[in-house]
Amino acid sequence: MGRTINDKQVELLIGGLLRIGVIVAASVAAVGGIWFLIVHGAEVPRYAAFRGEPGFLRSIPGVIQGVIQLRSEAVVQLGILLLIAVPLLRVAVSVVAFALERDWLYVVVTVLVLAILVFSLLGGRF
Repeated sequence: MGRTINDKQVELLIGGLLRIGVIVAASVAAVGGIWFLIVHGAEVPRYAAFRGEPGFLRSIPGVIQGVIQLRSEAVVQLGILLLIAVPLLRVAVSVVAFALERDWLYVVVTVLVLAILVFSLLGGRF
């Protein structure tokens, strides 16, 4: 029973995925940060009262809507979301790689890890 994908190919694929994912996420966040500073950098901060992030930045649809509206803080948040998505994508690729190798024990374990990650990112609720 021959394998359709070898361990070296999986390592190279996952390594490239992690490298490209982090570069893209950091670039998006940096562009948003620079843009934010260009627009708001000269503003005097008001420390009298704490104000958290705007409500639209607390959900994925809100972030996407903010990016569509060309809001710099939404672009920074998108970069952060992409950075969070990179390890999730890595685990999902691992599931596929283990399935192609027909290593069912690792498929099951990796699917459980992916489920736990998604569950925790959703705040422990569906």
